[in-house]
Amino acid sequence: MRTIKQQHRAVSAPIADLVTYRALPTQSLEHLDPFLFLNHHGPQTYRPNNQGLPFGPHPHRGFETVTFILEGDIMHQDTGGHESIIRAGGIQWMTAGSGLIHAEISSPAFKQTGGPLEILQLWVNLPAKDKLVAPRYIGLQEPEIPSTTLDDGRVTIHAVSGNWEGTAGAVQPLTDMSLATINFRASGKLDLTIPADHTIFFYTIRGKLRVNGQETEARRLTEFNYDGDDLHIEALEDAVLLLGHAQPFREPIVAYGPFVMNTEAEIEQAYQEYRAGKFGQWQG
Repeated sequence: MRTIKQQHRAVSAPIADLVTYRALPTQSLEHLDPFLFLNHHGPQTYRPNNQGLPFGPHPHRGFETVTFILEGDIMHQDTGGHESIIRAGGIQWMTAGSGLIHAEISSPAFKQTGGPLEILQLWVNLPAKDKLVAPRYIGLQEPEIPSTTLDDGRVTIHAVSGNWEGTAGAVQPLTDMSLATINFRASGKLDLTIPADHTIFFYTIRGKLRVNGQETEARRLTEFNYDGDDLHIEALEDAVLLLGHAQPFREPIVAYGPFVMNTEAEIEQAYQEYRAGKFGQWQG
């Protein structure tokens, strides 16, 4: 059974009027190779005639963003020509690769009517060989994400990528990256086998869980050692979990602002090319 190294509590990091908790990085944990960053926005309720999400046009290079919409919606536009409005239960998977500019804001309908909002954005690294691949975007609504129900209906796995108890994820990523959100009803149990050399990303979104004998709760990231391949998860109450695993790249990570590369020279090159307009021209 995999042992737990440490638990990390997400810290409050509001952005304008958006309630935000930063789960990674924190003072106690820089990254979980190849998982780089997690912001948990909300939960909160927006009033009617609101300004919506504050993420206007900004660039990225060298990694991927995976966005989970639990409540509300998110409207995406980028210089690769991709546009979508993804609603509650859906996901966005954007490969920034060689570089693009994108915006993530609320739909006109959400800004008009308001309502509950809760969104997670995870940044996952790309290996050096793939950092300059062509950008890609996938936006999926909830019905497009395969799910499987276990333990007499007490556990539901929404398979985003990888293979989960025989259910293949909706996205075929560039790397061996498995991601899922898992809904638990109280007393639900789930046993998983994950290769011992994989990094586990285990973030409790809502509720309380016990994993491999240790309790955890909402807005906590559980860090595991690399010493076993079994996970035993029990729900102490209704809960939602973001679970991922992948083999670490073990490459240098140099992150500055919206760019994640392997060297400082590559970061400087990213800024030069962005300023030169090589990430595309924003048309929004």
